[in-house]
Amino acid sequence: MRPTTIREVLDALDRIIDTSIANGDPAGLFAYVYRRTTDQVQRAIARRAFEDGPRMEQFDVAFANLYLDAYEDWQRGKPIARCWRLAFESTRSSVAIIQHILLGMNAHINYDLAIAASQLMKDKPLLPLKHDFEKVNEILAEIVNELQDRLSRVSPLFFLADWLGNDKDEAIINFSMGNARAFSWELACELWRLKGSAYEQRLEQADYWVHQVGGLVARPPGWALRNGLRLMQAFEQRNVGDVIEALRR
Repeated sequence: MRPTTIREVLDALDRIIDTSIANGDPAGLFAYVYRRTTDQVQRAIARRAFEDGPRMEQFDVAFANLYLDAYEDWQRGKPIARCWRLAFESTRSSVAIIQHILLGMNAHINYDLAIAASQLMKDKPLLPLKHDFEKVNEILAEIVNELQDRLSRVSPLFFLADWLGNDKDEAIINFSMGNARAFSWELACELWRLKGSAYEQRLEQADYWVHQVGGLVARPPGWALRNGLRLMQAFEQRNVGDVIEALRR
């Protein structure tokens, strides 16, 4: 059954993480990061940080179900969006831990988030959602440093990611947590206004663009970044269970 509460979402993510550990599947890396952020959103709802807590829970569950559906369809060999196919295919490739995580974030934030927002508010005014939508940005920013610290435990050369990303603070994580959410809101506004074939066509265009962005994450064009990521990978922990356990501590 699809989750209907955030507690059920967290349980579903735990099952993916446990299965990934058992199978040595890097898909669990994104699932762990996503679980951490979802838990943070749940805590924010509990302390009434949002204008409309019940609506925010509905939104978060709808958002999560898009990822859970994509994961389940991938496992069953069913067709999925190109951006998600790229993210899941990377779990069968040799890439750095941060690339696995960013590919999941790229598909889920750049693509799924807009779908969840536009569908939740279909036939209702969209603008009232914007404050709480942007409030999540603040919540995610609070855990960027924590995530960097945790990634450094399993990827000792993780600092290279920022240095090679033009030396911008948290550059590689903020790629998806800040800019992508701004893009996603604009896409949500477009999708909210569309119906039928026009909606499907815009969704297809979005999937194409997000897939292209994911391609840059999976196969960086710059020589320095590409080789820097390879160097990072060479010093990373490889066992998925060990990596997730270190991230959890």
